[in-house]
This record gives sequence, structure tokens and C-alpha cells, in this order.
Amino acid sequence: MKRRDFVRHLEQNGCELVREGRSHSIFENLANGHRSPVPRHRELPNPLVRSICKQLNILEP
Repeated sequence: MKRRDFVRHLEQNGCELVREGRSHSIFENLANGHRSPVPRHRELPNPLVRSICKQLNILEP
């Protein structure tokens, strides 16, 4: 999945960018306070996308 599309999905599901790290962006689900790093690659593998969604407690795209 394209990172741009995944970030859009996160924002539509109530997540917000907290900070930028060196190689990751940290997103937080504002509803429950869970945080997860999202790597800055153009393409994210589907198992990683599922894992991040599970950590943030949101639906998978």
C-alpha cells in the first residue's frame, strides 16, 4: 500500500501525527491514546499495515 494512502486512512480514522522521527512518523489515535510508528517508505507491505492498524485499534483499509 502507498504510504500516502495509508496516512490518509489513519487521519480519516481519528489518528494524528504526533512527531517526526529520523526514519519514522509517530501517529496517535486520539480516541484511545495508542501510538505507533509508521516508516517513511513509499510502499508499505500489507502485514505491516495490518499490524499498525491493530496497534492503533482502527479498521484495516
